[in-house]
Parts: sequence; C-alpha cells; structure tokens
Amino acid sequence: MNVREAFAAQAPVCDDLGSPFTARLMRLCAERLERGNAVADRVLDWPEDPSNRASALPLRVAGILHRLVLAGDAGLAAVYPPHDATDGALWSAVTQAMKDHADALLDWIDSPPQTNEVRRAAALIPALHMIAAAEDRPLALLELGASAGLNLNADRFRLTTGAVSYGPADSAVVLAPGWTGASPAPADLHFASREGVDLRPIDPDDPEQRRRLLSYIWADQPDRMARTEAAIALRRASDVVLTAGDAGGWLAERLGCRAGLGVPVVYHTIAWQYFPRATQAACEASMRGHGNLWRLAMEADGGRRGAAITLTRYPEDRSIPLGRVDFHGRWLDWTGPVALA
Repeated sequence: MNVREAFAAQAPVCDDLGSPFTARLMRLCAERLERGNAVADRVLDWPEDPSNRASALPLRVAGILHRLVLAGDAGLAAVYPPHDATDGALWSAVTQAMKDHADALLDWIDSPPQTNEVRRAAALIPALHMIAAAEDRPLALLELGASAGLNLNADRFRLTTGAVSYGPADSAVVLAPGWTGASPAPADLHFASREGVDLRPIDPDDPEQRRRLLSYIWADQPDRMARTEAAIALRRASDVVLTAGDAGGWLAERLGCRAGLGVPVVYHTIAWQYFPRATQAACEASMRGHGNLWRLAMEADGGRRGAAITLTRYPEDRSIPLGRVDFHGRWLDWTGPVALA
C-alpha cells in the first residue's frame, strides 16, 4: 500500500467511527497532497508501511494538524469544526499550515499516534472483574503502550452494559457502549499497583503534552474530548506511575520484582502493532517465564469488525477469547465466559 492508498483506505474507517470531518481530510490528502513543501515531501516519501496496520501515517497527519488547531493556529481553526468550510478552503488552510509550521510538524510526525481512547476501558473492566473473582490477592496492573495512563484508572470509570453496571455510580467518566452477550458479575477489585510504560509517556499536567494527547481525538467528536478531560482529572488524583522506555526491558524488570506484591495483569489496547518485533518477543518471553500472570489484549487481528479481546493465562499459555469491540469502544460483543475456572 502506498501513501495515497493509505489515506484513501483510512477515510471510510473514519466515517465508520463517526468522524465525517476526518474522513474528508483523509480523502483530500489522498487526492491533493503534492510535493512542494518539506512536510508534504516527508509524507509522500514515507519509508515505512503507511497503513493503519503499521505506522498509521494518515492518523499521524490528522493528529499533527489538530495539534496546531489546539495550539491556536487561526487559519486552521477557521476551517475546523464546528465551522463548515468548503474542501477548497480546508485544503488551502492545510497547505498553508504545512508551510508555516514545517519544523514542528516534521518533528511531531515521527511519533506514532497516542490516542489513549478512554472508551476502550469497556473491554478491560469486565475482564478485570473476572480475574479479581478468580484470584485471592490484589491485582498489579501493568500497561504496555500506556500513553498518559488514563485507562489504568478503569475501575474508577462507570461502565453500564445494560444488565450489569461496574464502578462508582458518581464517576465523571461514564461508558455505555452498545452491548451484546452476557456480562461477568461485578467483583471486589483491589490493586497493589498501577504502572505503565511508553516510549513517550504523556504528562497531562504539561500544557504541550496535554495538547499532544488531545490532538489524536478527532476534531468533530467533542464527546470524546469531554470524556478524556474527565479521565485526565481522575488521573491527576490517582496513584498511577508511568515510565519512559521500551516495553520489553521494562516488563522484564517489573515482573522480576513482583513476588508477593500482587497478581500481575499485563494489558495493551491497540498498541502491540507499534512495537518492534524484538520488543514483542521480549515481552512474550517475560510473560511466559513468570509463574502467575494474566495478559489482557484488545488488538486488531484482521477481523472484519472491530478488535479482538483476548485473555491469556500464564504459565499455561492458555488463551481465552472474550469477544470483539469497536476500536473506539462504542460497542462490545461479549462472546466469552463470564467466569474463570
């Protein structure tokens, strides 16, 4: 897949995920992006797989442009939602921004997307309740590709599946996905620790880093923005610990000192695909070498609809499919067990 094909392929995905503005921006990039400035040249000469299965170049471009809007670029802000600009006006503002802010955009585009989508916690919360019901010790959360670590507070969100509700009734973060299938019973959740790793962890108290986090929320989805802001407020008052580094080395180190501190639950949501093969191999070796560990994954698997939710038990290496979930957590189809033997 070449760069223009990657933008064209991303457009219907954005439409399906409820962002017609971002879909339109992707189509304009596919059709109108031309050489002539450093940013356009860098995008068109992208050396890696640009698709959303790999480096996700279209999402990087959408993010860096939105970041300019959030930083106060008047030209882009005038054609971004809630404004309804013509294609010509939008593209003119995009090309001007690429020229005016070339140095910043060239720096930002080297970072993969860090969406930290809060609604993905809908895939984590029921599984955490099942694990807690099966264990007699507190859980030690370990997130790979944590971004700002917002979902390390998933138990502090309110999730309603229709039949069952989890979390505090007065939580400022409310998740109500379209839910099909059964729901695991709520259990008493206790955590020994909440830790995460990311190559570039985001500190939401730093204004520039907060903009980077919010930039990957699509500009015509204010509900996602509000939900993320509420999760940031919870994050400020929590005991989450984030580390900058490679997930492979970090996980080996953390699992090496967890004896007696809690049952490790290693999880990742739409992050695994961005890890180098060596990092993936190191993480898998550490998990297989641990005596008592759960791995919870929400990742694209090539399926036709959404992402797969999979729970794996180590050291047995026993995989338990739990269902499928929308990439932004808008719906969840729970097809797995509601209790663990």
